[in-house]
Amino acid sequence: MDSKEQLATFAGGCFWCMVKPFDELPGIKSVISGYTGGTVKNPTYQQVCSDTTGHYEAVQITFDPEIFPYEKLLELFWQQIDPTDPGGQFYDRGQSYQTAIFYHNETQKRLAEESKRALEGSGRFNRPVVTPILQALPFYPAEEYHQHYYKKNPAHYQRYHIGSGRSGFIQKHWGDKE
Repeated sequence: MDSKEQLATFAGGCFWCMVKPFDELPGIKSVISGYTGGTVKNPTYQQVCSDTTGHYEAVQITFDPEIFPYEKLLELFWQQIDPTDPGGQFYDRGQSYQTAIFYHNETQKRLAEESKRALEGSGRFNRPVVTPILQALPFYPAEEYHQHYYKKNPAHYQRYHIGSGRSGFIQKHWGDKE
């Protein structure tokens, strides 16, 4: 990682759906699917899905804040999730599919808290925003077959994105901002 690059880590339910919105944007160096927030070192997908590790499915983004500021990452993150759902995201239920923002420094924490307050005050949702803002913990990359799933399996990814209810939710609450 170059000295001006930073990390951002977001849990937004199924990590397959959290890569494409951030991938290949100016200033985004990489988007990696993985696991964070739990207690098991180097967990497997099967372990995380069992909801016994404490891990979330998440993405870790390496970005250049001079080209793509953290505030824009937060804005894009909120537009990919249902921040009012404490039990998971869309079709996927359980702790590993819950949402969270994992901050890497005090500036990210402050900006995440400000963006959450702004979203809560916007009136966009009729239920409270429950996405927690947590200190970043070790991040473990997911198995290779999960990386950039939307590119490797585009038809399945598209069916999942629509069938899970995510696509319709985003359209309803944000319009064409997918």
